[in-house]
Amino acid sequence: MIRSMASRPTSTRPARFLDTSTTLGKVLVFLGVSALCGVLVAGLMVPAATTAGAMTDGSVQFFNSLPSELTTAPPSQVTRILAADGSTLATLFTENRTDIPLSQMSMNMRNAIVAIEDYRFYQHGGVDPLGILRALTIDAGGGRQGASTLTQQYVTNVLNENLVVQGKGGDVVLNGYKTVGDKLREMKLAIALDQKMSKDQILQGYLNIVPFSGNAYGVEAASQYFFSTDAKDLSLPQAALLAGLVNGPSYYNPSQYPDRAVARRNLVLDAMLQHGYIDQAQHDQAVKAPLTLKLNPPRQGCQYAAEAPYFCDYVLHEIENDPDYGATPQDRLDRVTSGGLTIKTTLDPRLQKAAQAQVDATTGSHPDKWGTSLVTVQPGTGKVVAMAQNSRMLAGEGSDFVTTYNFNVDSADANGNSLGGVGGMQPGSTLKPVTLTAWLNEGKPTDQVVDASRRVYPQNYPWHDTCGKVVGYYDSSVPGSVDLQNDSDGYYHPMTVREGIYNSINTATFASAAGLNDFCDIQRAADALGLHEGAGSGKKMDMSILGDLLGGENVAPLSMANAFATFAADGTYCAPISITEVDDAHGQRIGGQAQDCHANSLSPGVAAAATNVLQDVVTKGSGLLIPEKLSVPYAMKTGTNNLNNQTWVVGYTKGLATASFFGDPFNSTARVGRDLTVNGRFYPVVDGAYIAGPQWARYMQQVYALYDDGSFTTPPQNLITGGKASSSPEQSGPQQNGQQPSAPQQGGTPATTPNQPVAPLAPARKGKGRG
Repeated sequence: MIRSMASRPTSTRPARFLDTSTTLGKVLVFLGVSALCGVLVAGLMVPAATTAGAMTDGSVQFFNSLPSELTTAPPSQVTRILAADGSTLATLFTENRTDIPLSQMSMNMRNAIVAIEDYRFYQHGGVDPLGILRALTIDAGGGRQGASTLTQQYVTNVLNENLVVQGKGGDVVLNGYKTVGDKLREMKLAIALDQKMSKDQILQGYLNIVPFSGNAYGVEAASQYFFSTDAKDLSLPQAALLAGLVNGPSYYNPSQYPDRAVARRNLVLDAMLQHGYIDQAQHDQAVKAPLTLKLNPPRQGCQYAAEAPYFCDYVLHEIENDPDYGATPQDRLDRVTSGGLTIKTTLDPRLQKAAQAQVDATTGSHPDKWGTSLVTVQPGTGKVVAMAQNSRMLAGEGSDFVTTYNFNVDSADANGNSLGGVGGMQPGSTLKPVTLTAWLNEGKPTDQVVDASRRVYPQNYPWHDTCGKVVGYYDSSVPGSVDLQNDSDGYYHPMTVREGIYNSINTATFASAAGLNDFCDIQRAADALGLHEGAGSGKKMDMSILGDLLGGENVAPLSMANAFATFAADGTYCAPISITEVDDAHGQRIGGQAQDCHANSLSPGVAAAATNVLQDVVTKGSGLLIPEKLSVPYAMKTGTNNLNNQTWVVGYTKGLATASFFGDPFNSTARVGRDLTVNGRFYPVVDGAYIAGPQWARYMQQVYALYDDGSFTTPPQNLITGGKASSSPEQSGPQQNGQQPSAPQQGGTPATTPNQPVAPLAPARKGKGRG
């Protein structure tokens, strides 16, 4: 909406000394009834005075009843979302406006606006009687001349902006439609404002609020939009052009009507020469200057983010869901889009650039729209430092895969409000370290042998469970059920818990769960790692369901990355954070997310032992199938669901934990990850190590050195081989326990798949658990 104080020029018309169809005419009628100059002088110029004689009591009473105090709501301003290095990710606004002090406005601009709009600005008291008489004379001669001072124009723009901020933009009254009462209220408020504010303050307020186009409100936004420069650097021709626009932003729009704009600009230059702001040489040179625009249309919203549009959207949802920023989600959104906030985030552009390039490169052209994503958390802080996926929010932004859904986050926050995510995917065997963690929490060693030959867990199996009933069973003797299965036949034999993890053996995971003192320790381990369902709303991952031991419930990649970050941080769990600080339009801090870390959510020894086992995935298990390697210590786990259409690698160095995903993010059972070609390569079957794995490694190769890439803590010996705990933890390098890397066992694969139990007390879950 354009709210210019002055109407665009109209053609001349027959002279009429008093045209009551115009606002000026209506004002003159009122002044005539009120003995003309009596009210103007006594009422307008001295509104508090009591005057007798030449005016009617009714006129004085009417004028005195008008408000004299201008209530100013903060004008709508641009909110900026910033990366951790201060670079701008995105802007959001209802009106593209950035307030700046007068000192940051070119003197050319200040002089130009005064010369063309109100050359007596520094002489009058808010209302200019000489200007009114001059306008009356010109109008009587058949021309058209406004009589509003800059102060009056500022008042009107403030009143209009107040309506917009209140959501009442439809109530704005444009010039030509004002009543006598509207005009007199404007005059009285202008006089009061002139007594309250200095001329420079009024000029600053005016230049910050006036619309220059539908894309630019205030001089800074206009300078950026039309010339891609700051207001302080406006040249004389540029300033004159902008000053001319306020008279009719649409009519004089230089991008649409360049001839009109240049003619108006030159008229401003004439006024500047006439009133002594420039000399003849400056005038003549500026008049000859070509109209040189460098349009910079504002692209507002996270969909136009320079990078990380989905992270930006996640941050925006975090604000919208936080009652600290308003009573309702709409109040919070309004505050973001009009409050001129500065939202500082945790995103590291160095990592984000690498992550985005990698997810785009993983699939290349992808007409089948298989999804890829990477999300990275800094262990020990919870800071989300990268979040990328191979889709875009808008067509034409660099990908033919268009969706507004974020692959990396929950569909809702803990309060049930939207976060814009797909709601997670099946993590498969990347969830097996939860059972490992429960095993270690009970003080059991990684090298203890369990019976991985067992395949039948019937309905009445005697789980050691103190907190409720275990749901589900694997028993082929029951119609509709099956025995527990591995991906290959060569792994139904006793093995260590360690081997069960690095070779991703389903029967070993179940044997570990059966060997726990309390099955409920698996739930406690999942809670300690912060795992919850991808649907959000704070619902914990339900580990009483047997299928969930193998990754049957949807989990968001951010949750998985953050869980593994707890291992990297020696057991310290930190809730994910994305916003470090929120400042208002005046630079005052009004919010931000404090780090929420819990030391010893896992004991340091348990975290170190879990890491020690997950390093074996790299040197002995499915990680060997990933050709790209890191030259520093790292640990990981692969995962694949039964349909091979959701595949993962979640891994970490000491300083970065990253979840990598490839597959169908929308949980379709109709799409199967077999016999497909991705980026020119044919895959008979897709496994976590095949696409998500190289994506993880190629990305981490580029960024690991930017954060802590040192050795992991050496685990206590009692959690490795049993016996007494070691008294002093040490640091370990890429290899652990003196072992050298070896290939997966002959006849086996690192990826394993269970068949589902039929659970009479719960619906059957989709397949999961491949390595």
